Amino acid sequence: MGLSTKKQLKWWGITALVLIAVFWILGGALLPYIAGAAIAYFLDPIADRLEKMGFSRIWATVVICAITAAVSLLAILVLLPLLIDQMVGLAKAAPGLVAQLQIWLSEKFPQIFVEDSMLRKGLVALQNVLKDQGLVLVNGVLNSSLALFDFLILLVVTPVVSFYLLLDWDRLVAKVDSWLPREHLGTIRRLSRDIDRVLAGFVRGQITVSSILGGFYAISLALIGLEFGVVIGLVAGLISFIPFVGSTIGGGLSIGVALFQFWDDPIWIGAVAAVFAIGQFVEGNILSPKLVGGSVGLHPVWLMFSLSAFGSLLGFMGLLIAVPVSASIGVIGRFLVNQYMEGPLYKGPDQPESTEPE
Repeated sequence: MGLSTKKQLKWWGITALVLIAVFWILGGALLPYIAGAAIAYFLDPIADRLEKMGFSRIWATVVICAITAAVSLLAILVLLPLLIDQMVGLAKAAPGLVAQLQIWLSEKFPQIFVEDSMLRKGLVALQNVLKDQGLVLVNGVLNSSLALFDFLILLVVTPVVSFYLLLDWDRLVAKVDSWLPREHLGTIRRLSRDIDRVLAGFVRGQITVSSILGGFYAISLALIGLEFGVVIGLVAGLISFIPFVGSTIGGGLSIGVALFQFWDDPIWIGAVAAVFAIGQFVEGNILSPKLVGGSVGLHPVWLMFSLSAFGSLLGFMGLLIAVPVSASIGVIGRFLVNQYMEGPLYKGPDQPESTEPE
């Protein structure tokens, strides 16, 4: 390894450490800007298509932002009050649901409710926790002045940041490209294209899949008349980017609520189960193959670890950057493994080292 390459690695390592320190120190202050950059990245292909149709970049950006703002405002006005109402209702109803579960189990399986049994103690403890902490948690989230202030900052700053970044996205990409070291320009560009392919295949595709599934679950459960069906359906769709987790959690909650609500009318319990069965079939056979694809290179275990690690370190902002960072690490890691397997450290000193085209 030449001296120049060693110096480059040293300075790139220092830059990476500085960026990590900035993210660590600033934390939530960067959230509107990270969210704005994510929105701009997500919408840039639409802007490029509008430009090909004859729109200028400024008008393409204005049209996209206007439509996005109108849809977001409509969703806030229509869905937010409903979600808050159902969240509060679910927090209030949770202790009663646990109590009903305890009564049902004691009637059907009285042998498991002997005095001092672990199951009985666990259900009583769960009921007390939900009774004491459920509404406290919801009210704390809804009434916290700091959370409200952060939400308002996010609501105001993020659209402005996303507008300007979307407007100047191509110029920003070109400017960053001009800063890249010329010696390794081809390799860095190729890695960047691979990272963009992974993100385009996973993030853009999975957001679309999650939105479709969340809407389908929420509307279907609401039409069935399931209590708290809207919030359960939206949550199930939101976390459906982790394979089987969204459908398992959403289906389990929905069927659990349906058992208490429709105990005397089991056809509706079957209807709730059918909603998630249909959702899983459509996701696995139509939506994910078409919109996400099978070659994005993000293993579910690696994705869950990244979300847990970045979420615990940086909070909600960590969840936002977890997927792009994990995708970048995966692409760079595969590149380094390929370089190792083509080099003398793997093949031995007598084997010729293949050169990586720049």
